Amino acid sequence: MARRYFGTDGIRGTVGQSPITPDFLLRLGHAVGRVLRRDRARAQVVIGKDTRISGYMIESALEAGFASAGVDTLLCGPIPTPAVAYLARALRLDLGVVISASHNPYPDNGIKFFSAAGEKLPDQWELAVESALGEPAQWVDSMGLGKARRIDDAGGRYIEFCKGTVRHDLSLRGMKIVIDAAHGAGYRVAPDVFHELGADVVAIGVSPDGLNINDGVGATAPTALVKAVAAHKADYGIALDGDADRLLMVDGDGRIYNGDELLYVMIAERLSTGQTVEGAVGTLMTNMAIELALKRRDVPLVRARVGDRYVLEELTARRWLLGGEGSGHLLALDKHTTGDGIISALQVLQAVRHSGRTLSQLLHGVSLFPQTLINVRLAPDIDWKANRRLAAEQEAVQRDLADSGRVLIRASGTEPLLRVMVEASDADMARGCAERLARAAAA
Repeated sequence: MARRYFGTDGIRGTVGQSPITPDFLLRLGHAVGRVLRRDRARAQVVIGKDTRISGYMIESALEAGFASAGVDTLLCGPIPTPAVAYLARALRLDLGVVISASHNPYPDNGIKFFSAAGEKLPDQWELAVESALGEPAQWVDSMGLGKARRIDDAGGRYIEFCKGTVRHDLSLRGMKIVIDAAHGAGYRVAPDVFHELGADVVAIGVSPDGLNINDGVGATAPTALVKAVAAHKADYGIALDGDADRLLMVDGDGRIYNGDELLYVMIAERLSTGQTVEGAVGTLMTNMAIELALKRRDVPLVRARVGDRYVLEELTARRWLLGGEGSGHLLALDKHTTGDGIISALQVLQAVRHSGRTLSQLLHGVSLFPQTLINVRLAPDIDWKANRRLAAEQEAVQRDLADSGRVLIRASGTEPLLRVMVEASDADMARGCAERLARAAAA
């Protein structure tokens, strides 16, 4: 059975258009509630959200749907996605529900779910929900209706959890840090985490109005953070996205560090303290320079499909702990069950403090390979894999690159485009090879 509503990270879309409409969301809450109650008399879920104005509508519709199926809801308001995963586990609940469209602009929104263990749910669970959506509603009677209440200390619980993921003696005193919360879910808790660990915190992107999430701030718009770090003469800047599950960092010189580089720092810090790192998981887009740097340290890198869900699946299958994407979704599974921008930033700052070196120094000798990405528009009925000229050109390019670069060709999942990416130690070579492949693809 193919999934109709669930994508790679829950259900997402433009508010007011199917499926992000009040009627569907009520049905969704009811269907999820029925699936939960198949093997238990009662069930409890926690609902968290980001700061989009549509969150009110979606929260109300889901709450009504859960109540109609006899499921109790705990509401915690705006809070990071990973906080919901933590609360589901810490409060021994049956499900965590997040209302967010992550880094998307405010007209979009979505819903994703975490298990009682704070983990992403498998495809089989999503298929069960979709099946329940196609069945007639089975409203419980008044005696069996679910109840709702608010958790007043959700933010405080999560702050303490984040602080508990680093060494008890870690202090950020003497360090000035700019926190950019993207006017999103982390706007309250993120500055407090770093402040309570001793940092001098300057907060930006902490004035949400329901419409400005990710608008010119946050991990998808790092210029604001670079400017703020310079203006306040800060040591570091930390940018989260709208639901605070990913980050990028900036140093006092204005250099931006992406997820690939931060993952390397996290791994190197483990190795420096005598810990064993059996391997790490990146994606098809992970920069080759990181793979080679890890190889020099005897840490293999395995590439998963693009998406933190697939990184998590690969880590779980191999029983490894560390992985991530260049976009800033980073996983440290001995710290949390899901990607967490705040916890990942703490791991990086702990490496800085423990080593006595700057972030730039920790990455000395690791220079990201230049990448050239060209989008080639194709006719909808074209099978690019049958293009013999492209196949031959790809073989020739890979021979020319040898061990100093790589090629990635993949179809867009949303447009009739072929994405041609070449990565090489030399920028001119990357560009020239990508152009060769693009010509072959368009022929």
